[in-house]
Amino acid sequence: MSTLERMVAPAEDRWPADGGVPGDALGQVLLASHLLGADRAVANFGGGNTSAKGRAADHVGRQVEVMWVKGSGSDLATMERKDFTALRLDEVLALFERDEMSDEEMVAHLARCQIDPAAPRSSIETLLHAFVPAAHVHHTHPDAVGVLAGTRDGERLVDECFGREAVWIPYIRPGFTLAKQVGEAVREHPAARLVILAKHGLVVWGDSAEEAYRRTIDTINRAAEFVNARTADQPRFGGPAAGDALDSGARRELLRAVLPALRGAVSSERSKVLVVDTSARVEEFVTSRAAGELVGVGAACPDHLVHTKRLPLWVPFDPEGDDAGALTERVRQLVAGFRRDYLAYVDQHRDEATAPADPDPRVVLIQHVGLVGVGASTREARLSRDLYHRAIEVMAGAHALGGFTSLTEQESFSVEYWPLELYKLSLRPPPGELQGKVALVTGAAGGIGRAVVDELAAAGACVVAFDLDGEGAAEAVEPLGDAGRAVAGDVTIEATVREAFGQAVEAFGGVDIVVLGAGVASSAPIGETTLAEWERNHTVLGTGYFLVARDTFRVLRAQRRGGAIVVVASKNALVAGKNAAAYSSAKAAELHLARCLAEEGGPDGIRVNTVNPDAVLQGSRIWDSGWREERAGAYGIEPDELEDYYRRRTTLGVNVLPEDVARAVLHFASEARSGKSTGNILNVDGGVSAAYPR
Repeated sequence: MSTLERMVAPAEDRWPADGGVPGDALGQVLLASHLLGADRAVANFGGGNTSAKGRAADHVGRQVEVMWVKGSGSDLATMERKDFTALRLDEVLALFERDEMSDEEMVAHLARCQIDPAAPRSSIETLLHAFVPAAHVHHTHPDAVGVLAGTRDGERLVDECFGREAVWIPYIRPGFTLAKQVGEAVREHPAARLVILAKHGLVVWGDSAEEAYRRTIDTINRAAEFVNARTADQPRFGGPAAGDALDSGARRELLRAVLPALRGAVSSERSKVLVVDTSARVEEFVTSRAAGELVGVGAACPDHLVHTKRLPLWVPFDPEGDDAGALTERVRQLVAGFRRDYLAYVDQHRDEATAPADPDPRVVLIQHVGLVGVGASTREARLSRDLYHRAIEVMAGAHALGGFTSLTEQESFSVEYWPLELYKLSLRPPPGELQGKVALVTGAAGGIGRAVVDELAAAGACVVAFDLDGEGAAEAVEPLGDAGRAVAGDVTIEATVREAFGQAVEAFGGVDIVVLGAGVASSAPIGETTLAEWERNHTVLGTGYFLVARDTFRVLRAQRRGGAIVVVASKNALVAGKNAAAYSSAKAAELHLARCLAEEGGPDGIRVNTVNPDAVLQGSRIWDSGWREERAGAYGIEPDELEDYYRRRTTLGVNVLPEDVARAVLHFASEARSGKSTGNILNVDGGVSAAYPR
């Protein structure tokens, strides 16, 4: 990277050079939207908006002048034609003659202007697009422009950079007034090619989507060149702070020790997932001299506020003088302080109708360590992280140019709790029953294990699949994307179990639900049972379950939010199994281990319950081994008669499937369903009278 590129990066012109541009205005603005959204340093996730003006047929087939504008809540990078809202342009432009208009009036009026009433609500900044007299208008929040917009002396610097081509608009929240100010400014300054909104972003226009897009890219690159030239001799954020940096191994061990406490601390109202970032740009920031000051200034863009809050949580840490224990306690104390400060901020600016948002931080910065994104899902946590990356880039340039500035507390509150901004959040799918929860499932590659993974994931949980068969575990969580993690390992090896929990902590911050389902089985008369078979059953089903349970308690206690352990035992835990002494006694040990753990975990809110399945043949690796033949021999039947034999012996006359067991696991995993149950047994066996608990 050259010297002139190192403070803020330029943008790439992605407009197709070899054709492939749609022939219609809507298709062209859609292409431009995708290209803008393809670079998050140009357009944040969900941020920015685009529009095109043209002609289209209304509901009776008449050709009318329309404006297509991005619908509220969509994302430039992924939106489709249906995500644009077409409005009758003359009915929108009539508002330009008004002197004022409330948000409620604006939304109601624009709804009446829609060609299709079923289309999405149009963007918050629809009027801005309408009032700029150009066929195509693009509004974005690029890093390089954000540097100038977010610098204390931004207006002067913009004038030096762009001269008469730029119009500076002092900060005002989006809405009718801002839209009219922009529309009037463009009309009053015929030489203008762009508008910079203080502490906000960029507006450009053109006769075509290509012209507007390329003007956006040109503006960004001119701003980047200007900033880089002015700051060529300055290190980002004042350079590194004094002290030795952590190496990657020490940082990893520190995070594994501290993240469960952090996750518990930021889950005061609902469970959260953590996403850790120790990338080069983050490391540069959290180890810098200026970071501690900059994090207290405010958001780099109004669009960030509902996802990152006004401020992140800054956690001081000295690698030379602090250890993991000290950092853990500091994290708990600072998160509690953050909540108090946030609620005080809301109380200061709220009205009677304001319902305070979740008061926990959405971004946590640990000095010399890294950044942690916080959210109710991996998607939300990653969004918080990604938006703060944009803030880091804006702060770097603005700090070097003379000082980063942001919205005041009142301005921030007015955006964070603005009904039009909160409306975007209302478009999200409803949360799953286990949203924000993290489950670790042992034996996840088997039939029951995969069904459990699917059931818990469908309820919204992130899932760590732990199995001796690493490929099978990976296949089990592959559909989950970022919400799944596969770990290959043996539950009977202490270090391997510890590593599985370490990976769960690294991926999501901790665990809430642990399903003990690793399985093995053998069948033989006692006289033919070898010591090796006896030890194999008891090592996997006894020692393995103990090792996993022990590390579960360690993580859950660090989180201080309770949790659930579900032991997948067997009908044989209650019923003597002929020619299966090794297996049945090991399963009985599992059941009693669960009871003991229920007693021990109760004071910490840790629930421990047992699911006892029976004869789950479908998808089972145990039944595909010699176990089928061995059990058939014990009953004096042929192996292919076993499934029917098991069905006929149940009270309900049914076969038990993996998904039946998985639904029982979900019952005990869910606090809503079984939050006051521990030490209990749920048989999923079709009704075997000998296994009725007495």
